[in-house]
Amino acid sequence: MKWDWSAVSDFMPHFWDGLLVTLQILVLGSLVSFGLGLVWALLMRVPSRWVTWPIGVVTEFVRNTPLLVQLFFLFYVLPEWNITFSALTTGVVAIGLHYSTYTMQVYRAGIEGVPVGQWEAATALNLPLRRTWTAVILPQAIRRVVPALGNYVISMLKDTPLLMAITVLEMLGEARLFSQQNFQFTEPLTVIGVAFIIISYLASLALRALERRLVH
Repeated sequence: MKWDWSAVSDFMPHFWDGLLVTLQILVLGSLVSFGLGLVWALLMRVPSRWVTWPIGVVTEFVRNTPLLVQLFFLFYVLPEWNITFSALTTGVVAIGLHYSTYTMQVYRAGIEGVPVGQWEAATALNLPLRRTWTAVILPQAIRRVVPALGNYVISMLKDTPLLMAITVLEMLGEARLFSQQNFQFTEPLTVIGVAFIIISYLASLALRALERRLVH
């Protein structure tokens, strides 16, 4: 077997297209998961079982079913109910929803880790509940959970190839299509593997830098 650099050169335009899609999924999916996870975490603190019980059932169901099944359900089943999204939008929603059930637990741990004295101080200052959350509790809680949230970003990156199953041409999808058309598998798949390693490494460096900044 010989390494064919011309195959790499031919694949690179497809690679850049796939990389752009992968990064779109990662950024948008992360925003959905972080935002929705925080909503879940806050709703689970509402002192009413009429709120917490349905949220608990939904999040447990999502967390304990495979992401691929959720992708197929959103992409193939919802259109039967006249609810249709593009493949890319479906992928972003599926990944964001799936990982929001994990970030919810991260936020919960961060909120519970805020010292009781902070709550008492806010009460003593007669701060409104909204101000207590936005100015006192959430800033401290989120600072504590940044490393865990960053780990889920890397996990989301590794799960983006699953979207190939619903026709999204992210990096692996582009590599697979190129390989099938040109009967050259080694070069494009190797490029994709290296790209995932580099992106994960850069994300880890960015996470460490952000963590150091928050600590200081």
